Amino acid sequence: MGKYIAKQGAVLVTGDTTGMPYEAAKGAKAAGGFTVGISPAISYVEHVRKYQLPHRYTDFVMYTGFGYSGRNLLFVRSTDAMIFVCGRIGTLNEFTIAFEDKKPIGVLTETGGITEEIDHLLTVAKRGRKNIVLDHDPKRLVEKVMAMAKESLKGRD
Repeated sequence: MGKYIAKQGAVLVTGDTTGMPYEAAKGAKAAGGFTVGISPAISYVEHVRKYQLPHRYTDFVMYTGFGYSGRNLLFVRSTDAMIFVCGRIGTLNEFTIAFEDKKPIGVLTETGGITEEIDHLLTVAKRGRKNIVLDHDPKRLVEKVMAMAKESLKGRD
C-alpha cells in the first residue's frame, strides 16, 4: 500500500506503529516516498521503550504524548485522505473520526480485521457512503482515493 501511495507522489502518514503502518512505511520508502509518523508517545525514548514501537522507515515523527486515542484524532486530522487495511479497534476509531470529518476514505477489503465489518457498519449506520471506496485491489484503491482527495482539495488554495 505504501508503495502505491508513494508512486502517486503523496506523503504517507501513519500512526507510527507495528504491523500495517510499519509495512506501509517500509513500502513507501522502498518506492522513494516520504513518510510521517504520528506517535502516541511523548518522545523517542517513550516511543521505543514504553510503547515498543519501531522507528525505521519514518522520515519525520510527531510525538503527541496523547496515547493512542488522542494520537488517533491528530493522526486523522493530519491527512487529506485515509486508507484502511485490516486493523482492530483503533482502526475503527480512526475510521469513525475520518467519517465524521468527511475525509475521502478507502477500505482495502479481503484483508481481515475490522475493515471486513466496515461495509456492514455503514449499512446499519444509515448515514450514507459519500467519499468512501471499498476495493480489494490496493493499486486501484489508492488511485480512487487519490482522485477523491484531489477533488476535495480543489478550491482550498
